[in-house]
Amino acid sequence: MRRSPLTLAGVAGLCAVLASAGCDRAYDSGETLGTLERDRLELVAESNERVVELPVPEGERVAAGALLARQEAGTMEPRLAQGRASLAEAERRLDELVHGPRARELDEAGATLKGAESRLDTELREFERVRELVSSKLLPDSELDQARARRDVALAARDEARARLRLLKEGTRAEQLAQARAAVERERAALAELELTAERYAVRAPRAGLVEALPYEVGERPPVGAPLAILLADGAPYARVHIPEPLRTAYAPGSAVVVHVDGVAEAIPGKVRYVSAQASFTPYFALTQQDRSRLAYLAEITLEGAEAEKLPAGVPVQVRLADGR
Repeated sequence: MRRSPLTLAGVAGLCAVLASAGCDRAYDSGETLGTLERDRLELVAESNERVVELPVPEGERVAAGALLARQEAGTMEPRLAQGRASLAEAERRLDELVHGPRARELDEAGATLKGAESRLDTELREFERVRELVSSKLLPDSELDQARARRDVALAARDEARARLRLLKEGTRAEQLAQARAAVERERAALAELELTAERYAVRAPRAGLVEALPYEVGERPPVGAPLAILLADGAPYARVHIPEPLRTAYAPGSAVVVHVDGVAEAIPGKVRYVSAQASFTPYFALTQQDRSRLAYLAEITLEGAEAEKLPAGVPVQVRLADGR
């Protein structure tokens, strides 16, 4: 007897029936399915400078703080030198203001004042002589004007030298000290920012884990933001499962569950730590009562116990509620 080929619509309908039957069996059993996962850390490149060191190979376990990759300092070295020099200059300026004028500066200012006073005495006597001669009509009036100008210049020079000596003796103003201290703090903060950026050229493990991948080789220039090292964190993995819609209300954060891992004889206790508020794969709106049963919600389950820490990522798991629902 000749068999008629299945049409496309018939195949689609058959698949839908089989899928529905499989889902219904999963709902009836109360199981949710998923895989074991670990926190995956991508440590990115701070700059596009060359990779100069990869001290650990892929697949090796490292402790927190271990060096995974190092980039060439490049332009950071001269920038750091400039920052240190600017900080040293600001600190020396602050020290100068704190200590005030030196004794030699005071001696110099005192000598300048004495010289100005001596010159003023000379100009005063000269002015008196010229005034007497002008009064006697022995010199023209212009000579008196010139003598008066020289006297006034000498008087101003004396006052300036006296004021400078007084200023040196009074020392540094509080406002100047405050400005100098602020300048030091500004340069110190700028240098700290540069040093922090330079430290990021050395990629270190933020926590203990397994080096999963080192995408770049020594000598390559990764783009800024590209992952230089990929780390799988140590500790117990977690189960990432999809909860069918009929079981959604039974799973809530904090719910106790039991996790069956392929290859592990004993069930592992766990606790639900997260359940997505939105369904995966299918929009929640405009669904019939039959379609709603095919919704699934992403959930993450923390595994408990020391044995769970040894489990690898990617292994399939089956999860049931601890109360057997």
